[in-house]
Amino acid sequence: MQVDPDQSPSFGKFPQQVGIDAYGNGGFRFADMSHKGSLLCLPTGMIAWPVHSAAALTLDALQPVLDQADDINVLLIGLGTDIVAIDPTIRAALRERGIIVEATQTGGAIRTYNVLLAEDRAVAAALIAVEKAR
Repeated sequence: MQVDPDQSPSFGKFPQQVGIDAYGNGGFRFADMSHKGSLLCLPTGMIAWPVHSAAALTLDALQPVLDQADDINVLLIGLGTDIVAIDPTIRAALRERGIIVEATQTGGAIRTYNVLLAEDRAVAAALIAVEKAR
């Protein structure tokens, strides 16, 4: 399955939350499929995410996470290849809903996400796609 990152999330959804097998080349591999573009990993499934850089990370872009806040304890944000500060407004909004935020490079976020998911923890991830895996 290839999902066009310009499509709305309703057209690019995998109906369950699964681990990430690989990343790079502008996308991700999971559940024996390939997805091009950024990705939200939520309790209700994996969806295409139209965020292509850390600068585009907004509260509106994270609305699907906020909508499922009751089922999420930790949100891992993969910021691409760089680590930048998350807007305090975003952190506060997530904290108000009881969500701990950890932001790092996409590779580190994926590794932590996979471990927490395997431990059956209430985890979600917002992952900005990168070209080269580290």
